[in-house]
Amino acid sequence: MRDEEEQQFREYVAGQSTRLRRTAYLLSGDWHASQDLVQETLCRLFVVWPRVSKMDQIHLYARKTLLRVYLHTLRRRRWREEPLHLTPDVPDRAGPATEERAEMIAALAVVPPRQRAVLVLRFYEDLSVEDTARTLRCSTGNVKSQTARGLAALRGALERSRIKADAKERMG
Repeated sequence: MRDEEEQQFREYVAGQSTRLRRTAYLLSGDWHASQDLVQETLCRLFVVWPRVSKMDQIHLYARKTLLRVYLHTLRRRRWREEPLHLTPDVPDRAGPATEERAEMIAALAVVPPRQRAVLVLRFYEDLSVEDTARTLRCSTGNVKSQTARGLAALRGALERSRIKADAKERMG
């Protein structure tokens, strides 16, 4: 790789890594896992950078690579690391918007991975059904059904979360 291509790559990483990390977090539900996903994505992007840097919309290629890395790690994972104790992934900033966001992210983590990927692409990345289908290499009908199932799973997780919160409030 030439020096100017390496500089372009560094600039791309500086400008897009936060966006990639946010998308990875919504997919994985864990900041540490999202950093691993972004790292792997950037490593793969670096290898093909001389070819990719000539594209008009590099961020689309990077997002597609991130999704493939995410889905690939789920398929390969035979065991899961378990922390010795739980610590918050993000600082606690009290407030209704923060609580709602944390509740939504926790509920999203319960949604099956493929459905979660569709929901993140459709509603966070604001992709159309057709663009989501192209990104995930599936049919538009599959995207629509995964969206419906994912939203139902998300609603169910949110409902269970609220029921638990209400029960906890009544008990204590």
